[in-house]
Amino acid sequence: MISNKRILITGGGGFIGVALAERLVENNHLALLDLNFEGNAFSYSSLQGNINITLEKIDILDYQKVARIAQDVDIVVHMAAMVGVQEIITNSLYTLDVNYIGTSNVLKAISENPQCKRVVVFSTSEIFGSNAFRTSENGDSVLASVEDARWCYCISKMASEHLGFAYYRQRGLPVVVVRPFNVFGPKRVGDHVVLRFILRALSNEDLEVYGDGTQIRAWCYIDDFCNALLQCLEKEEAVGQAFNIGNPLNTVTIYELAKKIVLLCDSKSKILLKKPDFTDIDVRVPNTSKARKTLGYTPQVDLEEGLIRTIEWVKTNIEEISAHVRKEQRTYIPK
Repeated sequence: MISNKRILITGGGGFIGVALAERLVENNHLALLDLNFEGNAFSYSSLQGNINITLEKIDILDYQKVARIAQDVDIVVHMAAMVGVQEIITNSLYTLDVNYIGTSNVLKAISENPQCKRVVVFSTSEIFGSNAFRTSENGDSVLASVEDARWCYCISKMASEHLGFAYYRQRGLPVVVVRPFNVFGPKRVGDHVVLRFILRALSNEDLEVYGDGTQIRAWCYIDDFCNALLQCLEKEEAVGQAFNIGNPLNTVTIYELAKKIVLLCDSKSKILLKKPDFTDIDVRVPNTSKARKTLGYTPQVDLEEGLIRTIEWVKTNIEEISAHVRKEQRTYIPK
């Protein structure tokens, strides 16, 4: 068990950052770095007001401020990034800056801190391109067309991986790279397909599925993902390694996911097919054998149970979530 550590979590107001913080906060002091702690996962969490939490409203692109926080921490989990396909396409320049320069700032700052024992850098399953079926960690990265703005996220994360491993090889920084595969669960807000489907199903509104609905995803429940993440922080043999973290047993098409959510919500919603205005991923299913062998990772929560838990959380918070969604739709201004 990790205890008596000073831990920096960038993107600490977001879904995975908050979930990890809730697992660590009792026995450690956490600095959560984010631009916002309202309307995201943090605002629905038990972390508010906790004496072991320090909130740092800092831009990851501000190196001096990042360096100030990084100078006396024992562990860094760097997950701050631009997310959401539409946001990435609209704000490609900012995406590249945040995802790569932000990572560079964190790694440069923490490399000056000799007491740091672990740095986890978040990457993405998208580095494997649009057809990733049971892809292992040493599988080839796929460079798609530079004319498609969607892939700037992938490129920025791929470059961040190389940067992290360069610091590991040349500076001895204890880096671990994590590639999440479709993580879901309570407290995930923003533009996310599971939340979008649940909100519409609970209101008996039509669910919109992009394309023909045959896109394949493997869904990993947040508790299982955090179990693996904690092992990345603890196990020495994780250092210098990259891990695919997901749940291949929870593999369904997007159309099947929509049907399952409609059923579990006891909804009258119909499922409509909509022509996409972006490049989509056809298949995304991880090979997690390396994580199982090195981290002891064995996901426990099946898709239906995870969806039931998520639906119940949405029901409990539906007014606040819906109000936030409406506010986002009204105030969104491209950078």
